[in-house]
Amino acid sequence: MSTRAQTVNHNTQLERLARSMVLLVLSVLFLLPVVWMFLTSIKPGDQIFSPGLHPLPEPVTDAPRLLAENYAGAWNNEIVDFPQALRNSLIVCVLSVTGMVISSSIAAFGFSRVRWPGRGLFFGLVLVTLMVPYPVLMGSLYVLFKELGWIGTFRPLWVPAWFGGAFQIFLLRQFFLTLPRELDEAATLDGCSQIGVFVRIVLPLSCPALAVVALFQFTYAWNDFLAPLIFLNHRDQFTLALGLQMYQSQQGNTPWNQLMAASMLVTVPVLVLFLFTQRTFVEGIATQGLKG
Repeated sequence: MSTRAQTVNHNTQLERLARSMVLLVLSVLFLLPVVWMFLTSIKPGDQIFSPGLHPLPEPVTDAPRLLAENYAGAWNNEIVDFPQALRNSLIVCVLSVTGMVISSSIAAFGFSRVRWPGRGLFFGLVLVTLMVPYPVLMGSLYVLFKELGWIGTFRPLWVPAWFGGAFQIFLLRQFFLTLPRELDEAATLDGCSQIGVFVRIVLPLSCPALAVVALFQFTYAWNDFLAPLIFLNHRDQFTLALGLQMYQSQQGNTPWNQLMAASMLVTVPVLVLFLFTQRTFVEGIATQGLKG
């Protein structure tokens, strides 16, 4: 091997090592709050704000017992019905994710595979709605849902998802554009309708993009705090996001160890879901925007 080739190979290895170190540092920075939250959840209440840096409970041998006690206390809290809040969040997430995937995929198919007058203009209007922040719409939405009699129900939390989302429509449209149009033409020649092309051709080939949309919507609905706070008014309807807030108002004394334990219980499902869908998620993100 020539000296020049050895130099290029050495530089390539140094670049890979540098990228790996940067990614490692960023990973540690992102995981540090989660690790600290877990360590706080296995401490007794009188050691959480003790001076000095003490990441582990003292004595350390009490950690298994404190782990069981704090997480059991968070799950069986007298004020916060954690299992009920978990059921409420799952109901909202399932309905919201289902509606967003179905409605956004239909809209994206119309903007990408069907030719009709004004398609580009209407797609531009859809993208413009991305610049409208949600707080601007809260007042109008509250009045609308009040007139419909939906205040105090789950419907304001999941029904809007059945009308699509601008960001999700954009993602799916970009993916649909990467699919060869010859597939549509071949299916049409075989007597397949537009609905048949959508159901039999486009959707089966778009699983990575659909998984991205589902994961984004699940994360949004799972962590949403503002909408449940506005539209729900009964404690037995509270989602996990509202349930966490209730841990902070127990007779003026917040049980931080139980609050951190409950926060871990809320965070872990999203992390586990991402780990199981990581390959599909990355594949779907990587294929976005390949074709305009």
